[in-house]
Amino acid sequence: MAIDLGTGDGRLPYVLGAEDRERLFVGVDASVDGLRQVSMRAARQGLSNVLYVRSGVERLPFELQGVADRVTAILPWGSLLAALVRPVVPVLCGVRELCQASAVLTVVFGIDPVRDRAEARRLGLPELNDTFVGGELAAGYAAAGFALESVRSLNATQLTRWPSSWARRLARGGEARRVFEITAAARQ
Repeated sequence: MAIDLGTGDGRLPYVLGAEDRERLFVGVDASVDGLRQVSMRAARQGLSNVLYVRSGVERLPFELQGVADRVTAILPWGSLLAALVRPVVPVLCGVRELCQASAVLTVVFGIDPVRDRAEARRLGLPELNDTFVGGELAAGYAAAGFALESVRSLNATQLTRWPSSWARRLARGGEARRVFEITAAARQ
């Protein structure tokens, strides 16, 4: 099973569920507004392998504990972005609880150095550099039960491999936003 945190409009689980009907895809988001349309579309198309759950990352449903072999957070915003990038260990521990042993967590986030400056400051987001990645970021993920495997920059072409509405918009827009991908494995 794959879980997409901060799924927004739910496009990622919808597209992946349509491509692989043998696998269960769950989109989780704190706002139900964005999920209504895609949830109804999935039901009309008979995608019984695509589900949406309204929940904030701070209190994930216990029914999802230990079921995911893959967890994604593609271009999260707000508290989810802060929890995954600062990182906030108690929230990451909740994410880890979703995972089976050796599950893969992928986080893709983008920061525009000018337009997002106030939001980055409000969320307390650090500058992502080698010192931070090798130190605080790796330590936070390790404290939550993840082994950080990689942190890399993504160009527009690499970003488009994620079938999310925001990924498409950012890749097409040619913005100055820097996009990073974090990959971590759940430790046993």
